[in-house]
Amino acid sequence: MEFPDIIALAVPVFLILVITEIVAVRIMKRGRYEARDSAASLLMGFGSELAPLLGGGAIVVAAFAGAYELRFFDIPNTLWAVALCFVIDDLRYYWWHRISHERRWFWASHVVHHSSQHYNLTTALRQTWTGQILTQILFRAPLVLIGFHPAMVVFVGALNLLYQFWIHTEIIGRLGPIEWVFNTPSHHRVHHATNPKYLDANYAGTLIVWDRLFGTFVREDESEKPRYGIIKNLGTFNPIIISFHEWVGILKDVRSAKSFRDVLGYTFGPPGWSPDGSRQTSVMIKERWQRINGPDRKEADARKLAQQPAE
Repeated sequence: MEFPDIIALAVPVFLILVITEIVAVRIMKRGRYEARDSAASLLMGFGSELAPLLGGGAIVVAAFAGAYELRFFDIPNTLWAVALCFVIDDLRYYWWHRISHERRWFWASHVVHHSSQHYNLTTALRQTWTGQILTQILFRAPLVLIGFHPAMVVFVGALNLLYQFWIHTEIIGRLGPIEWVFNTPSHHRVHHATNPKYLDANYAGTLIVWDRLFGTFVREDESEKPRYGIIKNLGTFNPIIISFHEWVGILKDVRSAKSFRDVLGYTFGPPGWSPDGSRQTSVMIKERWQRINGPDRKEADARKLAQQPAE
C-alpha cells in the first residue's frame, strides 16, 4: 500500500472550509472570527510545517527506521492493519494529549493550540513549532517497534489530525448518537474551554470512547457557554510569543528554583505548579469550583435549609 501525504492534499480544502465558515458565521450569527487571531493561527500552522525541515524531521526518521529494524512483529501493509493501527494510534493520541495537559514540559508545546480565545476552523491550524522530536520518539515510535510500518504510522496520525479539523467550530451543535463514539464539535468545545467545570476533559482525537473509558468525559452544558483560551491569556497575536512564552516561563522559574525538587516541579509538574502552592493548577481550580458548585455542596445546602425551623 502507498500512503499519500493527506495533510498536504487537504490544505486547499482547509482554506475553502475556512472561507465557508466565515460566511456561515456572518449569516448564522453564531461563532466568531477575529482577523489578527486567525492570521496568527495560520502563521503558526505554516511554521509547524516548516519546523521539521530544520533538522528535527531527520532525527524522527532515523528513530523510526531504527525502531522498525528492531520490530517485534512483521505486520503487513493491508487494510485491516491500517484500521488496527488507527485505533491503537488514537489511544496513543489520547494519552499523549492528556499528558500534554498534565505535565508542563509537554504543555509548553501544546499550549500553542489552546492560546486562541476564539474557536473556529483556523484554531485547528494553530500548531506548535516545538516539541515534535520528543513527542514522535516517545509516543509514536513504539507503534513502529510493534511492527507497523513507519509510513503507516505517519499516515494514520495524519488521518487523526485531518478528522480533528472539522470539530473546531461553533456553528455545529450536538450530533445525536454519534457523540457516544466519536469526538464532535460539542465535545471538543469543552476541551478548549477554560470554565472550571470543563477543565481536564475530552482529550480524544477521533474516538471519544477513550474519555468515557478513563473518566475524563464532560458533556457540554447548554446553560454554560465555553470560554476559550488559557487560564492566563497572552493578550498578543505575536507568533514568536505564542510559540515560546511557556518555554520562557519554565526557564524563569527554574532559574528562581531553590532546590532540585523545585526544578523538577517547575519543569515536569502540572502547569501552574509552585513550591508553596501560591499558583493554581487546573486540578486545584476545578476542585475549588466543585466545592462551591458541586453536588455535595448542593446537597449539604439543601440539608441545612431543611433543618431550619419554618417561619
